Order: sequence, then C-alpha cells, then structure tokens
Amino acid sequence: MATNLRPDSMERITTFAQAEAFIEQQIAEVRAQVGDKKVLLALSGGVDSSVVAALLVKAIGKQLICVHVNHGLMRKDESEGVVKTFRDELDANLIYVDATDRFLDLLAGVSDPERKRKIIGKEFIEVFADEARKLEGVSYLAQGTIYPDILESVKAAEGKKAVKSHHNVGGLPEDLQFELVEPIKLLYKDEVRVVGEALGLPHAMVYRQPFPGPGLGVRCLGAITRDRLHALREADAILREEFSKNGLSEKVWQYFIAVPDIKSVGVKDESRYEGWPAIIRAVNTTDAMTATVEEIPYALLHHITYRITHEVEGINRVLLDLTPKPIGTIEWE
Repeated sequence: MATNLRPDSMERITTFAQAEAFIEQQIAEVRAQVGDKKVLLALSGGVDSSVVAALLVKAIGKQLICVHVNHGLMRKDESEGVVKTFRDELDANLIYVDATDRFLDLLAGVSDPERKRKIIGKEFIEVFADEARKLEGVSYLAQGTIYPDILESVKAAEGKKAVKSHHNVGGLPEDLQFELVEPIKLLYKDEVRVVGEALGLPHAMVYRQPFPGPGLGVRCLGAITRDRLHALREADAILREEFSKNGLSEKVWQYFIAVPDIKSVGVKDESRYEGWPAIIRAVNTTDAMTATVEEIPYALLHHITYRITHEVEGINRVLLDLTPKPIGTIEWE
C-alpha cells in the first residue's frame, strides 16, 4: 500500500492547466495499462466515479463499459442526469439498470438503519455482479478511489489500526476477478473537482453534495414505504431548487430533507389531514467530524414550507433541525 502514497514532489492541482496536464498523463497511463481490453465501471453519479468515467471515455472510448444501478433511492432526476450526461452527451457505453423494485422489496418492513445499509450495500454488489457476468472480455475494473480513501486504509507507521478499510465496489464474487484501474487515486476531493471541470462535466455534477451510499434510504427514516419515499424525493427537490435559486447551494456543505415514519394531524381543504413532517437539515463543516448549522433566512424558510406543504402529497409540517455535530450527526440514520 505504501507504494501508492502520493509523492512529495506532486503539485496540488488548482488550475485548469494543471488539470489538463494531469488528464493527458492519465490518458497515456491508462492506454498503456489497458491496451485493447475492456474496462468496467460502477457509475454512481457521484463526483469521483463521474470524473473517472469522463477521463476513461477520453482515454479508451467504447472499451469502457459503465454500469449505472438505480436502486430507487436516488434524488429526483439524478439517474436521468447520469444517462443524459454520459450516454447522450459523452457517447459513453452505458448500461442503465433500474433495480428499484428489487431493492424496495428487500427493504420492506426493515426499520433498523444498519440493516438497511447492509441490505442496500449487499444488493448493489449483487446487481452489479449480475450485469458484469453478462459481459464478455472485461479484464479491468475502474474505481473512483481518491487519496483520502488510501490514507484511511493505510496503517500508520507506529502500528496504529487503520481508520477504515476502503473499498468502492468491494466484495465482488470470486468468479469476477479484475485488475484495477484507479486514475484519480492520488488526488484530493478538491483536485478531483478541478479535473472534472476540465473534462467538461456539468457544474452540478462536479459539485454534487456528499450523498450516502444508501441514498434516500437513510433519510426515509424507519421502514421505507414507497409513498413516503416519493414524498421525501419531492420535498428534497424543492429544498434543493430553492437553495440554488437563493445562492445557498454552494454556501452550505450539506442540506437535505429527512422524513420520519410518524404522522401528525393537520387541516387541508377544511378537513382533517394526517401527514408526515419534512425535516430540513443544513450544515457546514470542514472535516465532517464537527458541523455547524447554517442560518437560513426566515422568509426563505416560510417560502420553502409553503411550497412543500402545498405541493407534496402526504407532508403537512416542515421542521428545522438546529442541532450541531456533536451532539447530533450530519445524517439522521
């Protein structure tokens, strides 16, 4: 693992010129490594896998096979955005798998957050493996590993335990044995974003917020139901739209809606109306170890509340989470 460590002589990538030089270097290295073989990539839509995909499209074109698995827990229009960018605009060789029913059926009645995470992670690997087995002549697996992933996996020289063992598409079955292609493994996240912009990826994709692997599955609190998941997705889309229109989308590190499995009494059309609360969470952080709550203008909060309660079926209250980390965590589950 030590041989993967970033050389002291490697300059930080902060400009387009540096990013373009890095891209050309990686294109040459990937072509030398891969030759005429095929490369498989799990394309989540996150910045790391998206930058790897765009870079490899430039390097090897149709030899790259991207697999995007929609587990039904993506934010509104995210999977459609991945298809539009990579298949329609970059002409990538993209396989789109709608596994919504497969995931939601497994998650039915499961309320424990850790069980949900394990089910989602295990099933993602199985769906990806199923698609990989359908393909012939694939020798390499591309991953969006970045430098912090390596640092967190390496044991310190003093013999301390690793922070965590990193894997992206980890735990693949033994019959799927690939060599790894990891072109951005020596970059920090801010450098990955500069490279992404130099590659021409959409700004919204390059600066996509951190999004948990289980997606909306850990923001639809408790046992996931399709109607509450739909309400969550619609409410979250309104929050993101209003933050973008009001200049908060890049000022706030993480913002989202969580919808718990509880209902309260409301009034709609002069009748009793039971609905779920939508909880707004908006925080800033530098290291994700601590986080402060972002102050949102009261007029904007009122506007967001009005839109969510009038446009989203099933939600009758909007709450604001004012808890910093610690004592709270950034996500609810």
